[in-house]
Amino acid sequence: MSALTDLPPLRQSLEAHGLMADKGLGQHFLLDLNITRKIARLAGPLDGVKVLEIGPGPGGLTRALLEAGAHLTVVEKDARFLPVLNELAQVSEGRLSIQMADALKVDEAALTGGEPVAIVSNLPYNIGTALLIKWLTGPYRPASMTLMFQKEVAQRIVARPGDDAYGRLAVIAQATAQARIVMEAPARAFTPPPKVDSAVVRLDPLPDRPTEPLLSALERVSQAAFGQRRKMLRSSLKSLGGAELCETAGIDPARRAETLALDEFMSLAAAVLRDEAD
Repeated sequence: MSALTDLPPLRQSLEAHGLMADKGLGQHFLLDLNITRKIARLAGPLDGVKVLEIGPGPGGLTRALLEAGAHLTVVEKDARFLPVLNELAQVSEGRLSIQMADALKVDEAALTGGEPVAIVSNLPYNIGTALLIKWLTGPYRPASMTLMFQKEVAQRIVARPGDDAYGRLAVIAQATAQARIVMEAPARAFTPPPKVDSAVVRLDPLPDRPTEPLLSALERVSQAAFGQRRKMLRSSLKSLGGAELCETAGIDPARRAETLALDEFMSLAAAVLRDEAD
């Protein structure tokens, strides 16, 4: 085998290695190379670019990223996929590094030499949101993120005030990145098909993201406010100061969380910091 184009079709590789998706790990294989190539294009241009992929599984998206010229590090928890990923590594001309690890615990800076790189992934359904929060709020800041989620999660990321999907995830995502849905994928595109459709979200970190203390306060405010979203802010934010906090931030305490714009959540977070400093 001398090139990516010489590899057998993905389904054939899966059969040869006796591989099936593990629902307990949230695995749904994306085997349609037309779709994976489109995801790579949405993340690109990638020729010569360092990329991090989480949960490559049998390597459908991995193939497309390598075809696009990426220098790729993949993080996979399921050791069953190591043989098929090693086959890709053998024809990648040294552009594929495989790390067997739990993505929730991995140190991205150690994998990338501290360099911000593009993260491109079809994320495991059961840890997708946790991983996104880690990358948005943690110490490692990616250059960009092009990520496949369940469609309902994607809608929560880009939701606006008043939308049914608007909540804590939208507030944190939009405080730290420009987020937009760039592609949708029907359930039938996956093996086995999940019960819901999926969508790809492109997130580009904002250059003027909140400071770490302000971001921490924003997480607490949004968690409290949306934790009791049907209640007025005076009640849902009671543990953080309730009506007095709202008045300090210039916000009517009779409003509910779903009506607040991002800048109003930022005002509440700033008020929390001021109260704690006093």
